[in-house]
Amino acid sequence: MALPNVFDSAVTQSIINRINLLTPETKPLWGKMSVDQMLAHLNVTYELVYEEGKYPKPNFFMYWIMKLFVKKYVVSETPYQANSQTAPYFIIEGNKNFDEEKNRLIEFIQKTQQLGSDYFQWKKSHSFGELTSWEWNNMFYKHLDHHLKQFDV
Repeated sequence: MALPNVFDSAVTQSIINRINLLTPETKPLWGKMSVDQMLAHLNVTYELVYEEGKYPKPNFFMYWIMKLFVKKYVVSETPYQANSQTAPYFIIEGNKNFDEEKNRLIEFIQKTQQLGSDYFQWKKSHSFGELTSWEWNNMFYKHLDHHLKQFDV
């Protein structure tokens, strides 16, 4: 079953509608992150795309491991399991500003939709090399969906 297309404006709006259901008091169904940390965590995905140099690139060995073993899990249509492991720069500690993180995430999602699938076709990712727009879509959508479900929206 194909995942919804984040490059489609209706899908983008449905994701934003779910994000807008969150409040600073929303509690997770699983995991240790608070809602503000989860929003900051989701923003990392987009920072890796749009904020070049913010995070160190993996060394050759880690890049090879990521591309060979992790990529197929991340870009497939298979949903993530609850409490899945994550890369160190995705671990958010301390309190974050809920409204600031929420607004940044919505802006990133809208920017991605507006740039469209052609922009992402064969775009190089931080950890996996060149990806198709289908792979980018899966990576974006399933990560968003996973954490929005974590917070029951």
